[in-house]
Amino acid sequence: MKRLNERAELMGRMLETIGAMKHVPVGMQADQALRSAAYRCIYCTETETCKKWLNDHPEGADKALPNCPNASLFNSWTDD
Repeated sequence: MKRLNERAELMGRMLETIGAMKHVPVGMQADQALRSAAYRCIYCTETETCKKWLNDHPEGADKALPNCPNASLFNSWTDD
């Protein structure tokens, strides 16, 4: 449970940091995308890199951490 909670927190922080949280789509397809993103986050091996990147960007960032397995998905939610 600790790992799940940690990864959920990191994923939420990433979405907030890049401003994607308020642009997350809704609907069945979006639910599947979020579920897949959560699985990628749970099994990601870059946890420490992610934590450091998030801590280094307290004021936000334009794009997600480049080596985040969800970067392209999360970034697509912030593209206008």
